[in-house]
Amino acid sequence: MGSLDAISIGILLGALLVLAGIMSSLVAMRFGAPLLLVFLLVGMLAGESGPLGLQFDDVRTTYAVGSIALALILFDGGLRTRFATFRSVLGPAVTLATAGVLLTAAITAPIAAFLFDLRWIEGLLVGAVVASTDAAAVFFLMHARGLRLRPRVSATLEVESGSNDPFAVLLTILLVEFLAVGDRSWQHVMQVLAEQAILGTIIGVLGGRAMELVLNRLNLAQGLHAPFVATGAVVTFGLAAAVHASGFLAVYLAGLVLGNRPTRAHNTVIVFLDAVTWLAQIVMFVLLGLLAWPLRLMGSVWPALAVAASLMLIARPIAVFLCLAPFRFAWREKIFIAWVGLRGAVGIFLASIPLLVGLPKAYLYFDIAFVVVLVSLLVQGWTVAPAARWLGIAFPRHDPLPRRVELDLPGQLAQEIVGYPLSANSPYLRRRLLPSWARPTLVVRAEKILSPAEAEPVRQGDYVYLLAPPEKAQALDRFFVSMPPPAAPDPRLLGDFFVSGDATLGALAEIYGLTIAPEAASITLAEHMADELRRTPKPGDVVPLGPIALVAHRVTGGRVSTVGLQLADEDDEAATLWVKAKKLALRLWVALG
Repeated sequence: MGSLDAISIGILLGALLVLAGIMSSLVAMRFGAPLLLVFLLVGMLAGESGPLGLQFDDVRTTYAVGSIALALILFDGGLRTRFATFRSVLGPAVTLATAGVLLTAAITAPIAAFLFDLRWIEGLLVGAVVASTDAAAVFFLMHARGLRLRPRVSATLEVESGSNDPFAVLLTILLVEFLAVGDRSWQHVMQVLAEQAILGTIIGVLGGRAMELVLNRLNLAQGLHAPFVATGAVVTFGLAAAVHASGFLAVYLAGLVLGNRPTRAHNTVIVFLDAVTWLAQIVMFVLLGLLAWPLRLMGSVWPALAVAASLMLIARPIAVFLCLAPFRFAWREKIFIAWVGLRGAVGIFLASIPLLVGLPKAYLYFDIAFVVVLVSLLVQGWTVAPAARWLGIAFPRHDPLPRRVELDLPGQLAQEIVGYPLSANSPYLRRRLLPSWARPTLVVRAEKILSPAEAEPVRQGDYVYLLAPPEKAQALDRFFVSMPPPAAPDPRLLGDFFVSGDATLGALAEIYGLTIAPEAASITLAEHMADELRRTPKPGDVVPLGPIALVAHRVTGGRVSTVGLQLADEDDEAATLWVKAKKLALRLWVALG
């Protein structure tokens, strides 16, 4: 009976730790603290040196749980990444995820070797462990502070964070093998790296397509679609790892392939994975916190702090500026991307690999990684939002996004039902504006179901349900958010229709039906105007763009901050197009404002 009681107490304590992690997210949202830091501190407080005094040193269990958690997190990241986003920043993001990781590790290596009296390859292992970034922490902070990043910067960080973890894992495992075995040449290391990457890519693409076929061809029981996808992600990861391919790369690509194909129960899968990845992160972070011993950390804290400072101020900035040199990024964007390279649980997870194989100085690697992650979260984590504002990389959200309901329609994959409550000052309530691909189907008012014709005119408090393509459902949010009334119109422009200079050409093209090259879709209007003018913009400058013209309405710091929309051809025929142009421009202002 004693052993049964011990198991029951263990289950209770484990559940209480996870519950404490979940509730601590409220504190993180309130004060803007990096959520990862909160979970790590919960684990440390529960550990051997904390008030609870739990003894935990099971590295094997931590590695197994961490592997599954990281696989699910990467799969979820791939599932949410659109191919258009992926392609638009493929060059800079992949360069940062590969060459950037290698450069960061190489620059950090001699500093770590000098401070801790390590061999150069041991210093390189330290660099590899802390080289990857955790953009999930960045986006959490942006959301908590009510900020939106510039589309191109946000997309670059999103793709980099999803693809640099697999490369960092590959590099770390190869260096651990090099130190453990000692008879591997660098030619062999590069060959193994290439083989794992190629085989991981093949398995990931095939795994994503296989999950798509099962979802769309087999009649799974209601409620099993989401668990099947989550299990399929773990199977893809395990299969790739079993054949010595990159499991983390495979699972990210599987999510990327599946997320960009029409599938049944897509939104059910997204919601389920939200919960699963949250739970996976909490469990992984708490276990990593339990492994840390604060008393042991004190012995190496000062040189570890120096490593963290050199990583944030030297290694990451140099790697970012070198990797982004061939691409068109403003210096402010480069500085922000360099500063936003937060280190997260991946670094501590990678530091557990030397512990698992029993390398000499394994605990030193773990302690260095732990200190680097804590410093990064404390210093960079709390300064990300101010840095974004100071550099002009983010702009505020005027209102919280509306509550969106998404329902799959069995028998087809092209449309779903999307529902919203009608709030005061929402563009749909004020002007009945909707994109051409969305069609109202019913209205719920006072617990009665009405057709769109019966519900006219719609009122505040109604629930409107529309048919829309699943991949575009999120774009409807801006039509149902409560927004302040527009400013007074400028007679030289199309009424009151101004857009931010941070709006992208791709978003403009979607509303106006313009033809834009895929690689230009993520370029902002401000960047496009600067490139076309080839000088510092001035208020009133006009840049033609197909059937419209972009007018520099407001210029701040040598950059167009507000763009007006004007008919490119202002001859007599333009007057006959005035009404149509105003409607189009208003739709654009609503969608991008």
